[in-house]
Amino acid sequence: MKPIAPGTVIFHRHRGYGVITTVNLMTGWISARFGNEMRTLDLNLSTDEVQHADGEAILFRRAPPDPMPHARLMAMVRELHKAGYQRLYLYSWPKPSGLHWRWHLFTGPRNWMERPWREGWYGSGAEYNCNPVMGWGDAPGETTEELASTLAQFDPTGLAQALGRDEDHAAWFDMVCEALLPDYTFSLGWDKQDGRIPEALPVIPVRRGVPEYSGPALPWPPGWTKLLGSAHLASTTATVLPKPVKNSKDKPDTVR
Repeated sequence: MKPIAPGTVIFHRHRGYGVITTVNLMTGWISARFGNEMRTLDLNLSTDEVQHADGEAILFRRAPPDPMPHARLMAMVRELHKAGYQRLYLYSWPKPSGLHWRWHLFTGPRNWMERPWREGWYGSGAEYNCNPVMGWGDAPGETTEELASTLAQFDPTGLAQALGRDEDHAAWFDMVCEALLPDYTFSLGWDKQDGRIPEALPVIPVRRGVPEYSGPALPWPPGWTKLLGSAHLASTTATVLPKPVKNSKDKPDTVR
């Protein structure tokens, strides 16, 4: 969506073209002057159907963005799987408290322990809570299709490495998305301090006020059972992310 500010030319179906004089994005109200009128008109961006001069709608989001982006990422990966990019994987390890979480997209071989790092393909709660974007040039609130398109434009070389078949993982991921979206996400990280490794995939809500997950128990991803007894799962929450390296192809994952 285009930015709005004082001086933006708008169109209203009853008043015609006008110019915004003040904006309050905390409440969603603006003031605008139409034609030769001296007095301004107060309009609500949620209900008054205000448009940009070229006809693009101006929409005001009443609800804040999800504190976690994992559900949006899951939906995007699911769509890319359907488009043939089945070698795209989401390593997700939010904490049950919701205060500390990470996500990491990677491509190529499905190696959960040695995941290649690429700039813009991973993120943390500390960054997202202040600026709710993924980091590859996307805008807050982009749709699933827009996210995929923006990622493809940001790093076409990286996404090209995801082109290929991994039917076992794609089927598992589709099943998980069907059960969890849009209110829940999964966590692959586990710490010894959290107790024994659960038999079912841990499920965490992506926003406040969501009831506890009551759906079917979900299995861990294909090949994951071989890692359940390793030290890998006991330390995945040691989340010191590496410094970004512009489009590095196969940087070893030093965080395990």
